[in-house]
Amino acid sequence: MAWQTVEQFCVNEEIQYSLNESMKLHTSFHIGGNADLFISPENENKLCALLSFLKAERVPFMIIGRGSNLVVSDDGICGAVISLAAMNKVELTGSNRVSAGAGASLAALCTYARDCSLSGLEFAYGIPGSVGGALYMNAGAYGGEMKDVVLSARVLSFDGEIFEMPLQEMELSYRHSIFKEKNMTVLSVSFELKQDEKQEINARMDDFMNRRKTKQPLEYPSAGSVFKRPEGYFAGALIEKNGFKGVSVGGAQVSEKHAGFIINTGSATAKDVKELIKIIQQKVLEQDKVELHTELIFVGR
Repeated sequence: MAWQTVEQFCVNEEIQYSLNESMKLHTSFHIGGNADLFISPENENKLCALLSFLKAERVPFMIIGRGSNLVVSDDGICGAVISLAAMNKVELTGSNRVSAGAGASLAALCTYARDCSLSGLEFAYGIPGSVGGALYMNAGAYGGEMKDVVLSARVLSFDGEIFEMPLQEMELSYRHSIFKEKNMTVLSVSFELKQDEKQEINARMDDFMNRRKTKQPLEYPSAGSVFKRPEGYFAGALIEKNGFKGVSVGGAQVSEKHAGFIINTGSATAKDVKELIKIIQQKVLEQDKVELHTELIFVGR
């Protein structure tokens, strides 16, 4: 496909873009080939104009946040990748309410809430990725989930309509939301939090972060927990029980610190990751009669 018309549109609308962009730069796994076109609109108006143009020109596209749970094909991504990372404004919208753009990092959101003496988001401190991605997956840790603190979200439908969706309509459950079922994009999220002492909030955040550093391989590129928690079991425990800690396929390795993580030791490919996942799934099914399903999202050619 010739990209001149899309390039010209981005120039005219003053939207940042690049051709043949390595997706290793935009995923926490540091894995993947090139996107034909990588575009970073900085606000809702530019995003809506861009999507209308791409649809009219029949250009395939996908929208990402900060790529923290993506495994991108070694052959890259056909069409345009639209990153919401520049849509990252975080602001106070009421005495107990904070709004964050979909591209804001969870770390930035958590520290902003702390600085406003607002509690409720401590569980999310240290979870990699964006606010939009966290809502999309109903991210959670240490007994907290996004559904516990979300009030509403600004959402873009596939038809280009922007509307406010209340929590009750999001169908949030374990690693699931309505956004996974419908072709909708989260633009920003509003949170209802509680007043607390800044020192107390900070102590809880530090505690959670220290637990992560102790138990998770944060020193290596990864996409977080690979598998959803199977009912009645812990994925990491099943994987460790079957002797997979430290097992590698190419540059992909089951972490020796936490068997629920696959890390990139430096040269991992998407093919390596998929092969390692397949081996683990087959062994656990054979030995324990438990099906492991991935939390990861595989994209690209």
